[in-house]
Amino acid sequence: MESLESDIKQLIIDTLNLEEIGVDEIESEAALFGHDGLGLDSIDALELGLAVKKRYGVVLSAENEAMREHFYSVARLAAFIDTQTPAHRA
Repeated sequence: MESLESDIKQLIIDTLNLEEIGVDEIESEAALFGHDGLGLDSIDALELGLAVKKRYGVVLSAENEAMREHFYSVARLAAFIDTQTPAHRA
């Protein structure tokens, strides 16, 4: 799962052009949106959702409250992707 989390962190950096942040600077349990953690916004969520769909074939909808929970942190997103994609299961 640690490898998947690192991959997601790099995906976030690449997708959102966050060159000033390194993979090691993103905490797996930190909030991705709002004032805590990375402070991403709704536009970032759309871009990230598209990137996750393209990379992992997993569709995330910000309209769905349960999906918002999966988007809370890198760790939660990795856990969700892991349950949806057999190729990422250990």
